Amino acid sequence: MSIQYQILGAAGRDNALLVYLHTGKAVDRLLFDCGDGCLAALPFAEIQRILHLCFSHLHMDHIGGFDSYFRCVYDRTNRPNRIWGPPETARILQHRLQGFLWNLHEGKQAGWRVGDVFPDHLACTRFELNEAFAVAHPAGKKRFQRVLVQTPAYTIETMHLDHLTPSLGYLVREAPRLNVDANRLPALGLRPGPWLKAVKTAPPEQKLLEIDGKPYELDLLRAALLTESPGDSIAYLTDFLLDDAAMAKLVPWLDGCKVIVCESAYRHADLDLAHRNYHLTAPQAAELAARAHAGKLFLIHLSDRYPPEQWPELLAEARAVFPETYFPVQWGI
Repeated sequence: MSIQYQILGAAGRDNALLVYLHTGKAVDRLLFDCGDGCLAALPFAEIQRILHLCFSHLHMDHIGGFDSYFRCVYDRTNRPNRIWGPPETARILQHRLQGFLWNLHEGKQAGWRVGDVFPDHLACTRFELNEAFAVAHPAGKKRFQRVLVQTPAYTIETMHLDHLTPSLGYLVREAPRLNVDANRLPALGLRPGPWLKAVKTAPPEQKLLEIDGKPYELDLLRAALLTESPGDSIAYLTDFLLDDAAMAKLVPWLDGCKVIVCESAYRHADLDLAHRNYHLTAPQAAELAARAHAGKLFLIHLSDRYPPEQWPELLAEARAVFPETYFPVQWGI
């Protein structure tokens, strides 16, 4: 699996998701939400390597650990400093960025870009450390159609959900994998060899590939030998009302997702309370995973209204709907 992940935070406390993407050249790290204490288990150097911080929304239990993150990376210049969130993210975060005494900042060149994600466009704002983050510089708007970040190795997609305020769901997709079907070699009169790697990795401008001293057209080799399979995928969904309309748009979006990390704030008996607070029950999260043909479902964001002895019952309710449901293994439940 090229996507690895770590669910942060404890049961009944704030949670977050750290995703590791192996691109072939490096490992990109994406952090989804940043609740209080969620980064406590991560080494300083690991936090410094986080490439994107993606907020679902800006309620305090999802942003309470931001100061710990910012302390590690506020003056970082060796990689971009990018934060994403729903509308109002830049305005709210500027208060956090300015919430310290800055008197040793002159001459430091670290810049930050914060993207407010609207349903149909992105609005970016730039903040500069050497200005003590005092000025919100408009950094452009562009049309937006679900894909927030696109690289050759993966994409980050978002969807607006309803928590009585916009809450962003995120879906990370690895690029489709190209595989060589060695069973097709005999029909072409070819033998396996190191050249097979070039069939997948040769640059687009290369037209010919020499095999055993004979030139072959790369496009024909690729058509004959390569098969495509879906890459890995992981979704992060939290704090939203799962009504019929939300289910209708989430199911096709998440279809076949390998891992879904989803809130499960309430038990089924408290469904009315979940609806009033625009949250999910554990069985609702499980129904979403089942209808989306997910591989696994991890439940997070448990309400502290339930004592620990009831947590296994909450998990059992979800497993009755979708058997491949789990709590994070470090919770020990």
